[in-house]
Amino acid sequence: MIDGLDFLIGLPFCLTAALMTVLAARIPLHLLQLESYQLPGYRRAVGDNIIRALMPGVACAMFSAAVFGLASLGFMWYARPRALTMRDAWVFMWMAAAMLVSLGGGVAVELYIRKKPTKKPLVVTGRVKRLIVSLGAVTFAIACLMAFVPRWVGAVPLLPIFTPGLAALAALCSEPVEKRINNRFFKDAQRMLSERPDLIKIGITGSYGKTSTKFILAAILGEKYNVLATPSSFNTSMGVTRVIREQLKPEHQAFIAEMGARHVGDIKELCELVRPSIGIITSVGPQHLETFKSQDNIANTKYELIENLPDDGHAVFIADGAIAEGLYNKTDKPRKHLSGERVGGEGVKAESITSGPWGSRFTIVFADGTRTACETKLLGEHNINNLLLAATVAKLLGLTPERIATGIAKAQPVEHRLQLLPGANGVTVIDDAFNSNPAGSRAALAVLREFPQRRVLVTPGMVELGDEQDALNREFGGSMLGAVDIVILVGVKRAQPILDGLKAAGFDESSIHLAEDLKAAQEILSKILKPGDTVLFENDLPDNYQS
Repeated sequence: MIDGLDFLIGLPFCLTAALMTVLAARIPLHLLQLESYQLPGYRRAVGDNIIRALMPGVACAMFSAAVFGLASLGFMWYARPRALTMRDAWVFMWMAAAMLVSLGGGVAVELYIRKKPTKKPLVVTGRVKRLIVSLGAVTFAIACLMAFVPRWVGAVPLLPIFTPGLAALAALCSEPVEKRINNRFFKDAQRMLSERPDLIKIGITGSYGKTSTKFILAAILGEKYNVLATPSSFNTSMGVTRVIREQLKPEHQAFIAEMGARHVGDIKELCELVRPSIGIITSVGPQHLETFKSQDNIANTKYELIENLPDDGHAVFIADGAIAEGLYNKTDKPRKHLSGERVGGEGVKAESITSGPWGSRFTIVFADGTRTACETKLLGEHNINNLLLAATVAKLLGLTPERIATGIAKAQPVEHRLQLLPGANGVTVIDDAFNSNPAGSRAALAVLREFPQRRVLVTPGMVELGDEQDALNREFGGSMLGAVDIVILVGVKRAQPILDGLKAAGFDESSIHLAEDLKAAQEILSKILKPGDTVLFENDLPDNYQS
């Protein structure tokens, strides 16, 4: 039986364990956010980053255990001649001091983690704040249960070691509340859009090129309309909901929603929110295979956008000679359009394409035979196809070829997607560091092949490709021959399939460099680069992957 004194002595243990767990939870919470709070994805992310996820909690637990261990020794020394009573103030002073010192160590760990740069930092949203409260409450409850068992009370300070699991438990416990909150916000955004029948609503999905196409289309339509496009990679139902509720104004005439998916049904849910009258499908391929399991599931999920268009809506597809074009052929929507370099006379295409340090130049040919010369800062065949998709929609919405060409000239490269940057000492830099994929990597190599003098590629390879990842990375390595002069592979173990592909293709092994991380790759670059060289940074691992 625990008396009042025992409980008051154990209370600092329990409070400290809860607070230290919260302080050690930045990385697990970040991984949860990156995985859209989906527990299966979170488990995979923690497995891929087990050391990163565990170390803050281990550090907090060890520090807390040491401090409380010393406090307990002092407590036993003080108590040895007699029985303690509730009036023994020194006992509580010892415990309070131990608690404060422990929390100081936890704060130090949190500040250290916060200083480390991340590609996509943790955003402390309302959901994250609620998750922090839930994590503290769950940990405190477990600690109190342990404190009621005398032989377990000494293990209470070690609870932060289990921070990744406790974060998952907290997310599970808070899920019903989050669903109610999300549903309320979702319905509010639906109401706001339903009250705007005049608003042109456009949905864009695909495996690759969604974000680029969205911003290109916004730039072109901006020549005639007041446009709101979802920012950055806001492409989940709650991300789009937030944009509608916070940014949609009466003066907006067109709304462009990027629609991302990791699971079957995700696009359908977004269509229920936006109810687009125009749907665009960009290139479709093997991305997020870990969650979709098959390319058929990916294609069917992207096609949910077309299935949910009204009968008089416009369905626009990229002519990729592959999955997207197959979806075009299968659709029975009366208003369907095909755009891309490979189309015949039925769609919008590009001719006389040239590219270089200035960007790209080409002639756009509309279905009615109208021809317009265009110039853009964008690079790559896939970006030309993205431009053609946007031009098709702009023509449907009444823009003249001249206005479309003006909008194309104003379109800016999306950050880290074949972004042309001036380098130091006459070196040209192409930043294609946002998650690479098979189609994007082929396009990047095609761009690099057109640049003169030495061409240098820096890459850690491609990720999130499920069981096909190694095979696709080997193919990536083999395709570098003839397009690249020097290769720097980042992450020796992960880059092994690329190295195998390079060797199998007969690439000069003396021109292959291995680097443990990006910092080591930068050191190699500083030694080998010469004026006139072009450096392509192809992919930078997302935060839920170890470097």
